[in-house]
Amino acid sequence: MKISARNQIAGKIVAIQPGATTSHISLELPGGVVMMASITNEAVADLGLKIGQQATALVKASDVMIGVE
Repeated sequence: MKISARNQIAGKIVAIQPGATTSHISLELPGGVVMMASITNEAVADLGLKIGQQATALVKASDVMIGVE
């Protein structure tokens, strides 16, 4: 499969926190940084996601915002 997202970050799933409609997936990256993603519960089931599984975060965003006070 080819995809247009150039920001592809491989890691290991360390937590899956299901909610009413979406789950929060924690992906541990090399170096110990943890990245979070929110995906539908249906997507978790379809992908067969499990803790300890290798996965890749694909990031495609037109905007990145930062705020300070």
